[in-house]
Amino acid sequence: MARPHENKGRKRRNEEERDELVDKLVFINRVSATVKGGRRMSFAALVVVGDQKGRVGYGHGKAREVPEAIRKATEVAKKTMIRVPLREGRTLHHDSKGRHGAGKVLMRAAPPGVGIIAGGPMRAVFECLGVADVVAKSQGSSNPYNMVHATLDALRKQKSPRDIAAKRGKKVSDLVSRRQDGASAPDAVTSDA
Repeated sequence: MARPHENKGRKRRNEEERDELVDKLVFINRVSATVKGGRRMSFAALVVVGDQKGRVGYGHGKAREVPEAIRKATEVAKKTMIRVPLREGRTLHHDSKGRHGAGKVLMRAAPPGVGIIAGGPMRAVFECLGVADVVAKSQGSSNPYNMVHATLDALRKQKSPRDIAAKRGKKVSDLVSRRQDGASAPDAVTSDA
């Protein structure tokens, strides 16, 4: 059984966590159901939540009123958060593709100062995640639900050099030095042309 002072600590931790989370309303949809007395309106909300330090999640909520739908979606988003490794805390480690239904997205790491080059729903995900420099393109469906799902699918595929080194039984320095060597070679070719 938990002691009373332990519950206070847990509540305080939850309040602090709630304060540092950023939420973005991506899409709101008005839905009507035709019933015997006429039409009954309700609202569906799509919300993205993140801590701007590498964690992000999304949620979908439906209710008769807009604020209630947003609240429900936010609660779901907080429960479904995933951690994404970021390079230097500002961009992705490597390019990746994501897919959900007809929604397809392509994301590429970018050098400092580029900013977030992405459209609507993808931009909301990157802002909540804390990515500062990324180039992204939606190549399939423009449905916000599919785009958010596909973006998170691509983010789940992100692997840090530490993860890869552990899997291959190598040192992180071996992999990172190779990446820097590989990145400088194409630049030399393009500068000569």
